[in-house]
Formats: sequence, structure tokens, C-alpha cells
Amino acid sequence: MLPIDSVETCALSVVISSVNAPTPWEPKPLTYCQKCVLPSSRPTVSFDSDGVCDACRYLAQRPTIDWDRRKAELETILARYRNADASHYDCIVPVSGGKDSTYQVVTMLEMDMTPLCVCASTCMLTDLGRKNLDNLRDLGVDLIEFSTNPVVRRKMNRIGLEEVGDISWPEHVSIFTIPVRVAVQHNIPLIIWGENSQYEYGGPAADAYNNTLTRRWLEEYGGLLGLSLDDFVGKYGIRRRDLIPFQYPSDEDLERVGVTGLFIGHYIPWNGEYNADFAKAHGFAPYHTFVEGSSVDYENLDNAHTGIHDYFKFLKLGFGRATDMACLDVRFGRKTREDALAIVREHDGKFPWTYLGHSLEDILAEMDMTVEDFIAICDRFTNRSIFLHDENGHLQRDAHGNLTKINYDNI
Repeated sequence: MLPIDSVETCALSVVISSVNAPTPWEPKPLTYCQKCVLPSSRPTVSFDSDGVCDACRYLAQRPTIDWDRRKAELETILARYRNADASHYDCIVPVSGGKDSTYQVVTMLEMDMTPLCVCASTCMLTDLGRKNLDNLRDLGVDLIEFSTNPVVRRKMNRIGLEEVGDISWPEHVSIFTIPVRVAVQHNIPLIIWGENSQYEYGGPAADAYNNTLTRRWLEEYGGLLGLSLDDFVGKYGIRRRDLIPFQYPSDEDLERVGVTGLFIGHYIPWNGEYNADFAKAHGFAPYHTFVEGSSVDYENLDNAHTGIHDYFKFLKLGFGRATDMACLDVRFGRKTREDALAIVREHDGKFPWTYLGHSLEDILAEMDMTVEDFIAICDRFTNRSIFLHDENGHLQRDAHGNLTKINYDNI
């Protein structure tokens, strides 16, 4: 087995001469929020006249919110769904075993709810992910772990990567469809979700302040990227009946059961770092160092595909998970903007040779792909206007395959 550096060099030497067709795009620097380090390339985000992103503005308004009143609203809602005769579960909590779902489950238990936890299994569960999911169950809850057909799943991973540049497309769909399908099948109307990503990371105000997760929210913000289940049928032998777990229930079924999905972050102030500390106090195990592509030890520990997913986000938009974490640190006053810039430069957008002990080659082998195939796909989805390239349009990579962004700030 070659050392990682040797593997990188060999793989790159094979493809560097054949990829990156000349491009008509000229370098176009990104613009960034004046308060945090979020670039304007994030879909749905907007900057105000002062150059500040809406996510920063939303968080700045938190002190004006009457959180006691919202908590009381949540308690009223939970009381309405709590089964007095203990004949049914009170709610469903979609879980991965991560810091946020651990926080959600413990919160529901503390609020005297009897949840049914539902886990839509990841594409490639890590050892640490298994440990944390088992820990969540051992907190004292019933847990359904729904694993989709791995043969079909691997084919969907490949199609998602090839067609929209997202290896995690089936996961992004199933984490929303499977808990809702369980809710319909078991007649449990209330689903407790975590944060509204449009509020936490930036998006239209009407959706950022929404407290419910609906079919429209899933279709617009659930990461579908314009791909539908119809696009999978017939490819690599996939049949319509292979896609049952990825189908959202019908409106008739949702209405019959009265399914309501609430964002708990609307009622209780949401803070990912607090959730991590809270989860650790309840047995959650972090990584032993910074997670690849991030600047923390507690994010995205369950799926070995996450490194690839975040890398494609970097290729398309010019920022990754480290930027998301650094922005939150600035908004919560944990770091200065200058500190955040340094973190982003150090951690964002590294070529995903490994993730949580899993090698890129092993991950790709499950989809019958080589590193050369992967780099060619990377090229197709790279926004050359925000990365350095030569006069012939060839992207500039270092010895480890990393691209160079044109700018990390408004300079």
C-alpha cells in the first residue's frame, strides 16, 4: 500500500494532463459578508446595504425574541400531542446519533415526551457514527434504524455524483422522507426536527422564520439540486420500486395522519457548539482531532462520504464546512473575523483523500469508480471563475491536488 502522498501524486500525474478543458470564464473574485466570512455564492443568501449577510442579521435579532414565550408555546404544542393513555408514541425525532439529534432527544425526554427515534442510515456509517448512535439509543429511547438497499444506494450515490455533483443525494433525501414515512405508517403526527438551515446559515426571511418543515421546504432547501426520483429510474438497472424509501408520502396520507414537522430551533435558541457540549455530557464521543475539512471535532462524524460532499460544495461555491463553522463562531462572538479567515484558509477545501479513517479509493471502489474518474467529475463541477487557472484554462493544483481560491476576503 503506497503512502497517501504517493497515492496522491500517482493519481494526479495520470489525470492532470487530460482534465480541465479550456474555459471561457475569467477569474471573478467572490464577495464576502463584512461581519463574518460567508461568501455571496451561498444559494439564497443576501447581503444588506452594509454588506452584512442575512444570517448575521438574524442572529443579531435573537436578544429581541421572547424565548420564554416561545418555550411556553412549545410546551403547549407538546401537551396537545402527548398521549395521556400511553398507547402511542408522542412524537418522532429523526436522529443520526450526532450532537444535534442527541440534544433533541434529551430535550424531548426532559419535556416529558415519549419519542420514537428514527434513523435513516447513512451511505457509509463510520465506527464513531455507530458508537454515537448506540449511545443515543442507550439514553433510554426506542429507535428504528432504517437501512435502504445498499446495492441501489451505491448506484444512487454514483448517479448523484455524476449528474449533480453530490454523492450524498440519497442521504439528503432519505433523512427527510423516511421519518415522515414512519410517521404516516405508525400514525404519529408530530415530528421534531432540529434547526432551520435558512435561519442558521442564511436564506429568505419568510423561510428563515418558518417553524415547520413541509414538502415545499424539502423541495426548495433539502438539497435535491434539481434532481428527482424519476431521473434515477432505468439507470444502472434501478427500478421505480427500488426507490420507495426515498418517496415523500402523498398529501392525502399526510393530511390523514395530520403530520406536523416542527423546527425545535424556533422555540429554543439553537447553538451548535452548545449542543456539542451538551451531547458530550450525555455520552456523545467527538473525533480525536479536527474533522477533515472542518475546524471542530464534533461535526459530521457518521458518514464517510461527507468529505466528498463538502469538497464539491467548495468546488461549486468556493466555501466548505470550515467556513460554515467559522461564520457561526464569529456570529456568536467566539472568534474574531480575522481568526475566522485564518481558520478558513487552513481547513477549507482540501482534496478529500481521507475522511475519518476512510480512504477516497475505498469509498470510490464501492461505486466502481477510480480516483481518475473522480477527478474528472470534480473538474466538470468546478467553478473556474473563483479558482486560479492558467491561460489555457487548466486549474492550478498543488502537489496534494488542492486548488487555490482567487480570494478569501473583499480585497
